[in-house]
Amino acid sequence: MVLAVSEEVREALGAGRAVVALESTIIAHGLPRPRNLQVALELEDTVRRAGAVPATIAVLDGRPHVGLAKDQLERIANEDGIRKLGHRDLPLAVAAGASGATTVSATAQLAALAGLRVFATGGLGGVHREWTSTQDESADLGLLARTRITAVCAGVKSILDVSATLQRLETLGVAVAGYGTDRFPGFYLSDSGHPVDWTLESPEQVADVMRAQDALDAADSALIVANPVPEAEQLDPALHARVLADALHACDAEGVAGQAVTPFLLDYLVRHTDGASLEANLAAVRGNVGLAARIASAWARG
Repeated sequence: MVLAVSEEVREALGAGRAVVALESTIIAHGLPRPRNLQVALELEDTVRRAGAVPATIAVLDGRPHVGLAKDQLERIANEDGIRKLGHRDLPLAVAAGASGATTVSATAQLAALAGLRVFATGGLGGVHREWTSTQDESADLGLLARTRITAVCAGVKSILDVSATLQRLETLGVAVAGYGTDRFPGFYLSDSGHPVDWTLESPEQVADVMRAQDALDAADSALIVANPVPEAEQLDPALHARVLADALHACDAEGVAGQAVTPFLLDYLVRHTDGASLEANLAAVRGNVGLAARIASAWARG
């Protein structure tokens, strides 16, 4: 498998400049058209304004791309049939010549393969509710446990079992730190109700941890930088609690299971909060992308 690394990204890596990996699932599957393309371009511009180079990642016609041209972004945003690819799907997509948007796990794997160290997303996947009966856990966790990358996120999606996810990350040896907070954020919410053991206060501190990871020569694993959505832009906690409870009940009543659970719950939240959950999601993503660019710049400065 040969990566197609864009000229802009390749030159930045060669010169030791800051580069930030961005996932493409939010473009193809997370937002309606034409807003999805507008947001994709906005996020790339946010990275550039912070002094870094954006590297949106996707698979086009069986070839993984690290860094997309505008016409390629347009294709991911507008083409019907764009698949949703986790890291397990990459060999199949390559062999089949398929096109797909990359999730957290696939984006992190391809970013690390290309030599990128910093990745921004909205919220990570994790351990699902009722795990003891469903054994449903996101592939994100296992991939992050064996990939040396810094993932800037707003915690994990609040539809998940946050406590169990944090316990699983501890078991897997994945470092977790709150950015400017001692509370673990809950994606739509600034505070999931759970603490974190470590707090980092600046991009330079994050870069110091990244250097310490390398100096210790430990097994490859990610550093999760949990960056809360600003309280003023979070989803109202009472509304979140009520609608999520209704969504979980509807999920059970309709017999939704497996991979269909997450999109069902997220769509339910968007529809029954009149789009407020989507706006909180975008606020979190914007903040994460800007922070990731500052971290990548601190990392590049050495």
